[in-house]
Amino acid sequence: MNWLILAIAPGVAISAYIIFKDQYNREPRRHLIISFLLGMLSVLPALGLEIAAGFVQSNFPIFFKSTTGIAINAYLFVALPEEICKFFMLLWYAYRKKEFDEPFDGIVYAVMVGMGFATLENISYVSQFGLMTGIMRLFLAVPAHASFAIIMGYFMGKARFSIQKERFLLFLGVFWAIVFHGSYDFFLFLQESHKTGTDNASLLMFLGAIASLVTGIILSKKAIKEHLTISAIQNTNQYNVEDN
Repeated sequence: MNWLILAIAPGVAISAYIIFKDQYNREPRRHLIISFLLGMLSVLPALGLEIAAGFVQSNFPIFFKSTTGIAINAYLFVALPEEICKFFMLLWYAYRKKEFDEPFDGIVYAVMVGMGFATLENISYVSQFGLMTGIMRLFLAVPAHASFAIIMGYFMGKARFSIQKERFLLFLGVFWAIVFHGSYDFFLFLQESHKTGTDNASLLMFLGAIASLVTGIILSKKAIKEHLTISAIQNTNQYNVEDN
């Protein structure tokens, strides 16, 4: 039971943090819950695509041990299907809801989907590999998924209220989520392929993954701050109009 709590708690905690940040026109609870569940559901098509990619890798084992092959695996075989599946769940359900009425809502719903995905993935990993894996993912994988979601949600929040640039902004949301996700995975996969005890190269590659994660978190904080500022301005203007 302890492992299950450890697997679920990070995603729920990050979701609660973002919901708490949404101070104006909070989203209906049912939309948040459904978005979280859709995030969990998005694991299935992503897994199917990754299994198909695994067959390709099995036919070219030497190539996929090279740096180029590892990069293709990280960006195209892992980050791309996972972020695309989360994106389409978000686009299909929450994006056109009337309650999606301010840019910050893009971050809120994207985080719900992202944390749903990360939570089910976490349950799978921790149940297989134990509590130490859960502790590592508590500080690395789950915050990483949150940062990918916030970056995607930032652009989707902008796209929702842009007529001329909507498609371009939607593309940017998926693109940058894939870039950060792929970069994080790329360094971790490189580290796995170079593990030789106290190998300095292995340590540097792990630090590369940490650098990708920290950069994503810094940009996520800026994205949250920017959209919350817009929310505050919009709601202040709304109250002033109503008072007049």
